[in-house]
Amino acid sequence: MRRWFRSWLKRRASLRWDGNDLTVARAIDRQVAEIIDIHSAAGRRFEAGGVRSFAREQRPSGGEGPLVVLIHGVPTSSFLYRKVLPALADQGLHGLALDFPGLGLADRPPDFDYSWSGLARWLGQALDAMEIERCHLVVHDIGGPIACEWAVRNPERVVSLTALNTLLDPATFRRPWMMAPFAVRGVGELWLRGPRQLTASLFKRTGIAKPSKVSTAELYAYHALLRRGDGGRAFLRIMRGFELTEQKRRLLWDGLAGRTYPARIVWGEHDPVLGIEQLRIAQRVLRVDEPVLLPAKHFLQEDHPEAVGQAIADVVSPLG
Repeated sequence: MRRWFRSWLKRRASLRWDGNDLTVARAIDRQVAEIIDIHSAAGRRFEAGGVRSFAREQRPSGGEGPLVVLIHGVPTSSFLYRKVLPALADQGLHGLALDFPGLGLADRPPDFDYSWSGLARWLGQALDAMEIERCHLVVHDIGGPIACEWAVRNPERVVSLTALNTLLDPATFRRPWMMAPFAVRGVGELWLRGPRQLTASLFKRTGIAKPSKVSTAELYAYHALLRRGDGGRAFLRIMRGFELTEQKRRLLWDGLAGRTYPARIVWGEHDPVLGIEQLRIAQRVLRVDEPVLLPAKHFLQEDHPEAVGQAIADVVSPLG
């Protein structure tokens, strides 16, 4: 794979851009900057555990509502939930999506513990810093094992749990092909040094069932937020910090088995990253017989934000 990627980079470097190409690229750059500015203005900065981060939130028109905390995975950030937050607000809910250290608009401290355990500890510090005593929890991707670890250690602070295309059996999980390069030293760095078109293509291929739902500028915004500040080095540390152990599985399974709050599963049924096998595991662990299945890939928040918002509201609203 390294040889192929180096060859691909050389071919890209040999291409000459004409004036029209450069004009289009600059126009897209301006759109990306504007998208990120709008995203930044829709939230607030906070500090937790010595790390500065960002949370995007939206309240219902009435001002207050049940608090829903939305947890992202990789290679995303709170930006993934920008379309779900208005859908929650329309349902009378207060949505808040935060950025993990190393991703999105959060800082990337070189001495931070980017393992799942380290991110779970930081999540607790972040909720404390924002004075969130109890919340409805929504998790996606590796945000599942991270946030569920916090939930297992703080069950009294969780009102409900909604799982979106996540993984809950670390002991048997094997990185699919689109994740694997980032876990290999040298290969991951090559990928991130490649053009943003490559990242956008991978993101769209694996994550978006309806390409028309996401613009090129939005795809490039994901890339910019991933590489922001450090070229993606913290992201690579996260990708190499997966705790795929029996001990982690036992912590999650034993803890979630004793939960007293309700759980719901909402799943993009065409996900090539975390497919039906991971859905069945989530069903067993969370004891959910009837998941909500959507015609989406991995990033169902992009394909069906309104349906995701409705499914979350269906479990949250009756509980308050």
